[in-house]
Amino acid sequence: MANANSFLIAANDEHGQNPPTVGKRTPTMPYIDQSFYENEFNRPAKYYFLIACLRTGFNVFDVKPELQDLSISARVTRTNRRRPTCVVTYAYNAIGNGNTFNNTFGQQVFYGAESRYLSQSRLLAYDVTAGLSQATDRRNLGIGRLSNIGMLSSVNCPAVLAECGFMTNFEEAKLMIDPDFQKQCGNGGCIGVCNEFDVDYTPEISYTRLPTTRRGDRGKQVQFLQCYLNLYGETLDVDGVFGANTQTAVQKFQRQNNLLVDGIVGQNTWWTLLMQRPLPLLKRGSTGVYVRYAQQKLTSKLYLADDVDGIFGPNTQQATKAFQQENGLAPDGIIGPLTWAKLSVIGGGRT
Repeated sequence: MANANSFLIAANDEHGQNPPTVGKRTPTMPYIDQSFYENEFNRPAKYYFLIACLRTGFNVFDVKPELQDLSISARVTRTNRRRPTCVVTYAYNAIGNGNTFNNTFGQQVFYGAESRYLSQSRLLAYDVTAGLSQATDRRNLGIGRLSNIGMLSSVNCPAVLAECGFMTNFEEAKLMIDPDFQKQCGNGGCIGVCNEFDVDYTPEISYTRLPTTRRGDRGKQVQFLQCYLNLYGETLDVDGVFGANTQTAVQKFQRQNNLLVDGIVGQNTWWTLLMQRPLPLLKRGSTGVYVRYAQQKLTSKLYLADDVDGIFGPNTQQATKAFQQENGLAPDGIIGPLTWAKLSVIGGGRT
């Protein structure tokens, strides 16, 4: 087996989220009367991919930490400057006029017709699509070839575009907001990269294996931290340097999760970042990452039309009651073991 530390894996997320790239969204979702924007899937899936690569031992490069869109030329320039071993871009597909749902569904991975690394990119596409099939239960549409796509044709390394579903398919549109599905897709991409470079994949990592991390530290554990903070809304450069911006983001996270606000990532902060505690009882007034997770699940199942802010307010309470009522549970607005058992399932929700 090869040594993962010998490779630099780059990751890119298509389009932007703040502001959302025009047109890159689902049709209006029923019940909640809003659309899901493509980058609401692409960005977290990318970070789950980078997290999986880091725990496996790869070196990583985040092409676009910004929330806003970025020109293809800027992405290509950044990528080529770093000279990675390969680059994986996360995206979500669409078909038709984009304003109505249809029955086309499945995952497909593309490579560039004009790539200087045509054969390597094609092989990488095969491996990534196989990895996605291993990690998710979605239909595998195989691989395809695209022309005039800068992040496939102009980067100086093998490159693929992973389209993890269709925004214009109702069930796959709901999956875009599901954090567990996002994680599956990130893991699947890493499995594919591992297969391509003959590296053993590391499926999970315990917070107990991660050292106490503080300002001035450098290395992959800092990149791991920065990816998790970006998952929760930050826009840090994943550079492996624990500087002032990373410290400020850690303090903000600690404050939001009722942890000691010292800017030091010790056992409790790692534990919370990785969500490795049992799912807790949540009710109105609860805050933190577990509330954020519950809100994402409620939104993906079309019960919550509100900001995912990690604050269990009246709208989250009402959405919880509606979910419980429609799933044979006592509608008390409190998320306990029985509600978690049905809420944490991937997919499903209102039809």
